[in-house]
Amino acid sequence: MKYMMFVATDTEPDTDPDAAPDVEVWVSTNDARGTRLLGDRLRPVEDATTVRVRGGELLVTDGPFTESKEWIVGFDILECDNLDAAIEIAAAHPMAYRGRLELRPFWPFED
Repeated sequence: MKYMMFVATDTEPDTDPDAAPDVEVWVSTNDARGTRLLGDRLRPVEDATTVRVRGGELLVTDGPFTESKEWIVGFDILECDNLDAAIEIAAAHPMAYRGRLELRPFWPFED
């Protein structure tokens, strides 16, 4: 089963770099296992663009669509047997120590 793992941080992240494992080790380990299919960092929220259509009018706004105390700073797509396996992988990610990770299963159109 595929899971989207949103990597989120507080606007004031924890500054203790020794509190978490190294992200490069996490990436290489899960790439080698085939459990991480794709992932990347995201540009800061200041670089976001929000696109909406309301009443037939295109509305384009600089920045994120909500104000929040946490930001999505990256993502990974995981391939796991089940949610427990995805949780185990997420628990080893550095942002499990400094931020938060949201796991969301893919929902194929044919389901």
